Amino acid sequence: MKILFTFYNPSGGMQTLNRVRCQALYARGVECHLLYTHHGKGQQNIRNIQTHITNSDDEIRAMLAREAFDLIVVCTDINLAERIRGFGYKGPLVFEVQGLGTLDEAEQVVNNFTERIYRLTDALLYPETTHLQALFKGGFPTIPQYCFDDPIDCDQFGYTNYPAKSFPILSWVGRIQTNKNWREFLQIGQRLLTIHPELYLWIFQDDTLFDPEQKESFDQFVAETGISSRLISYSNIPHEQMADYMSIIGDSGGLLLSTSILEGFGYAVAEAMLCRCPVLTTDSDGVRRLVINNHTGKIYTRGQLDEAVNAALSLMDDPALRARIRMNGEWHIRTNLSSELYADRFLQMYHQLMGRRIQIERRWS
Repeated sequence: MKILFTFYNPSGGMQTLNRVRCQALYARGVECHLLYTHHGKGQQNIRNIQTHITNSDDEIRAMLAREAFDLIVVCTDINLAERIRGFGYKGPLVFEVQGLGTLDEAEQVVNNFTERIYRLTDALLYPETTHLQALFKGGFPTIPQYCFDDPIDCDQFGYTNYPAKSFPILSWVGRIQTNKNWREFLQIGQRLLTIHPELYLWIFQDDTLFDPEQKESFDQFVAETGISSRLISYSNIPHEQMADYMSIIGDSGGLLLSTSILEGFGYAVAEAMLCRCPVLTTDSDGVRRLVINNHTGKIYTRGQLDEAVNAALSLMDDPALRARIRMNGEWHIRTNLSSELYADRFLQMYHQLMGRRIQIERRWS
């Protein structure tokens, strides 16, 4: 069996998802390829996976003819799905969505894609996220749909013990754009600094991907508030090293703060929990699969800064609560989001799709 996964560029959660699921499926004897239409800094994390980075019609057409994929999964890029069909691919094509920004943005995208999704695709795939379930079940009732959690590499990614820092760290992972809600992270950090002046704010980002207007506002906020001396920005850290950083943050007495408006899944949150780094997050939909309030992490109401600060302080200053949440968080990820579970569900989807195709072909023969 040979499968192709596609996306725009190898960055953020998508490059993690593609890499982890390719490894999980390879362990089941499945050959996986990746196609990105643009280069990205996440290329540094890809190893031992056949990866094609091209937007050339001729090169993509030749690859499809040469590799003869049994299944193609196209994430978000409906134009690429249309090109792939136009290049002669007649096998099953699954259209995948992991996140489409805010709810208004997601609804607009789905509305714009409706006709082509019906015409080009055999099934829809998305994580167990309420707003995506509502959008697709309501909008595409006749298309087969598969909804299951993304995989976490619990074997190669996890906690490592390092000497503890002498200061707590409040961390944030994302792009400088509206949906990631960077401003709220800085506002909460600014308030926590008045209580814990020894605190440092660490931001992890891809500095090649940002909204220019948002980046200008970000720089202005940092300059006006004077927090630059407590703010450290890391860009394009190799993925395996992020486990070390999250372990260090967890042992520092700090936490990961996720301020997103809406998330399809939330890889940063899941991986922090796996590394025993406590998480405080907005109720951004996708994280509900990960964070059970006061059990595996803490959830606050987006925009309620006092609530967020109090929740962060409880994680920082209550040792018993902190230890319990760190233990429960790691256990939850290892038990419910392993790559082995993902491989089981994905292969079940594949066999169902192939069985459905055989039935349709027999009906028309």
